[in-house]
Amino acid sequence: MAYKKEFLAVITFFVIAFVYVDAVNNGLALTPPMGWLTWERFRCNTDCTNDPDNCISENLIKAMADHIVADGYKDVGYEYVCIDDCWPTKERGPDGRLVPDPDRFPSGMKALADYVHGKGLKLGIYEDFGHYTCGGYPGSEFYLKTDAQTFADWGIDLLKFDTCNSNHEDFTYGFPAMEFFLNQTGRPILFSCEWPHGESSSNFSAIRDTCNIWRTGADVQDSWDSVFGIIDFYANNKDNFSYYSGPGGWADPDMLVVGDFGLSYEQERTQFGMWAMFASPLLMSVDLRNIRNESKALLQNKNILAINQDPMGKQATLKMKMEDDNIYVFTRPLTNNRIAAAFVNKNNNGMPTRLTIKGSDVGLSNQNGYNVVDGFTAQSMGSFLPTSDIVVNVNPSGIVLFVATPK
Repeated sequence: MAYKKEFLAVITFFVIAFVYVDAVNNGLALTPPMGWLTWERFRCNTDCTNDPDNCISENLIKAMADHIVADGYKDVGYEYVCIDDCWPTKERGPDGRLVPDPDRFPSGMKALADYVHGKGLKLGIYEDFGHYTCGGYPGSEFYLKTDAQTFADWGIDLLKFDTCNSNHEDFTYGFPAMEFFLNQTGRPILFSCEWPHGESSSNFSAIRDTCNIWRTGADVQDSWDSVFGIIDFYANNKDNFSYYSGPGGWADPDMLVVGDFGLSYEQERTQFGMWAMFASPLLMSVDLRNIRNESKALLQNKNILAINQDPMGKQATLKMKMEDDNIYVFTRPLTNNRIAAAFVNKNNNGMPTRLTIKGSDVGLSNQNGYNVVDGFTAQSMGSFLPTSDIVVNVNPSGIVLFVATPK
């Protein structure tokens, strides 16, 4: 108990003395980060004896880095290769430092970072604010400074910091303290926070001041129900969290499951299109060694990526619901007075839903009109005035997304 009080006293000192080290000012994540993460697809698979190709290991990370470069993902902006939970040994070393599992990471993290950097990519790693990670590995409680320096010494470029086995009341002290220690290392390390996960209400201003990306809810699963549940959460926009998302600090709906097992192609389009509309981090969690061609092409769609990476950095918000609240209409302002609009069909019944709206219903206000193109293909959909009717057909569990440019 005395140790915990001492820990909290130290944390409080750093928060009071330094207030918050603004994540916006660390020069990172000026547009939503893009990359790849182990968790959704590979989970906590540590069985390299029976499943050597799919266990959490340096071989898996190297293979994904190789494919990100060779298969064109790096060329369109994906750069972070991130290890999630279950990478270290179950105990810290005698010096108090974390130790990569020697059987699964025999070369060590520094060598793995050098390999990834040699590909022109960046390496991300996982830890937890609590005394144990979600998978039962050593957490960073009482070791924040040590772990921050360890990650910097290894050449880590991103830290995903979880909230398992921790006291939620300590988040407002602990996460800013970890950001302070990361910045003190002198190495630019993007701070990916699971904060505010687990809180009933949150101070998004403090979260944004601390974190380069911050999770908005529970883990995404490989299913339409999970993906649409996240879209619905963003539609509700609890506590107006969208206001705080922008260059340097982004709301994070969690990983892309495009190319995995649970989504149809229409649903993959919907997730990718809406993650772009939400100005979300784009962290794939898929086996890039055997991804379907149509899923690969979707993840590399430069038109959708341009929406995601728009430098204005405004998150889409819900404009309206239609057809008995089964069609969600989102709009997002883009640079040069452009507007992106997305229509998402909650239903998975057997036929498309036909909609007719006025241009003004989705924010088209320029009296000279707009040239409108399909967000996925960039093909012209026509020219429309604020008073014009726009007709769209939205497939079951699908999306129609367009970009309107004023004349």
